[in-house]
Amino acid sequence: MRVDAFDFDLPSERIALRPARPRDAARMLVVEGGTMTDRGVRDLPSLLRAGDCLVFNDTRVIPAQLEGKRGDARIGATLHKRIDLRRWQAFVRNAKRLRPGETVDFGAGVAALAEERLADGSFVLAFAGDEPVELLLERAGTMPLPPYIAGKRATDDADRSDYQTMFARADGAVAAPTAALHFTPDLLAALAAAGIATETLTLHVGAGTFLPVKVDDTGDHVMHAEWGRIDADTATRLNAVRAAAGRVIAVGTTSLRLLESAAGDDGAIRPFEGDTAIFITPGYRFKAVDGLMTNFHLPRSTLFMLVSALMGLETMQAAYAHAIAAEYRFYSYGDASLLLPRVES
Repeated sequence: MRVDAFDFDLPSERIALRPARPRDAARMLVVEGGTMTDRGVRDLPSLLRAGDCLVFNDTRVIPAQLEGKRGDARIGATLHKRIDLRRWQAFVRNAKRLRPGETVDFGAGVAALAEERLADGSFVLAFAGDEPVELLLERAGTMPLPPYIAGKRATDDADRSDYQTMFARADGAVAAPTAALHFTPDLLAALAAAGIATETLTLHVGAGTFLPVKVDDTGDHVMHAEWGRIDADTATRLNAVRAAAGRVIAVGTTSLRLLESAAGDDGAIRPFEGDTAIFITPGYRFKAVDGLMTNFHLPRSTLFMLVSALMGLETMQAAYAHAIAAEYRFYSYGDASLLLPRVES
């Protein structure tokens, strides 16, 4: 499909620069089949059914944004994907001033060797010393806010908690699974009281999630791989939900992409550990999920393509037009949508 089919105009004032407070006070647009209803995140227990299951991503965002110098040149790096204990793939700003074999000093006693430049323009950075890289990042790194926020204000101490979900446990993400930012202990308790189950998986979201689609046709776009894991017990419980006529609702596109990566053509979710570069566009047949809670995404983005695949492009164009007119807040710190596709009889 042509990428411009997924374009829309978004006024800049619709981009949220701070999250709702409290987190579950955000608005939520419910799109069920072809109908739309304005609700709130706190309404979620009444919008789902007993026996349904929400699936969260428990990845934890690390301070993966680094600023340093190579000689007199300023070099910025956003870590993207771990290679091993000391080496990370990173997207580099001012990359023309950095060559393989050179070292970048990020301050606070943190330095990394640019080992090689990869075909996509990113670098392999090898961190010096014996300390765990996570400790180095705590000293020298900042939270990697999306460009549409970082371009409008500086990252501050509040982002250290605001840009982390309550489920965050497994270090490794450089972007938050933002749909889960809306959840609080009180909301989880209300969901449990309504008979709605919860499960977690891990997908370490990479910086590739922020990269624009630069091709004209979706068939020419190459997704960056991300590492994920679903353990055997979780897969068994999720399959039991669907066997009992419950619905598996992914919280966030990251959870959805890993569930679909782990599912066979029979719809069964299998244990999974490894990389996935799944790219979901209209025409894709969903195997593992029955719905999605997600924030509002960028025009021409792979994530708007994904929600269009789930609900239909015309439906999502209409939903986003409504959300813009109704002054919903967009993107990572913005409001939510609950997408429940029409069940084919």
